[in-house]
Amino acid sequence: MSVTVLVKLPKLGLTMQEGELVDWLVSDGDTVEAGQPIYLLGTDKVEHEIDSPAAGTIRLIGEVETKYQVGDVLAKIAPA
Repeated sequence: MSVTVLVKLPKLGLTMQEGELVDWLVSDGDTVEAGQPIYLLGTDKVEHEIDSPAAGTIRLIGEVETKYQVGDVLAKIAPA
């Protein structure tokens, strides 16, 4: 059985509580591969490329230039 995977804002450091969605590297409805960079996350003036946790069709939820808390859902990936 296939399941939709939630793309959540990761905790990249012990004290990290929030981060900014700097830019999407994919478009809504794109097919992505596991390990493919899908967005840029800004934390403490450093940008990180965040990889897709799964393969499938991505639906973007998070808005660019918006701050989110660790664990917030930024996208969903449905099986292709």
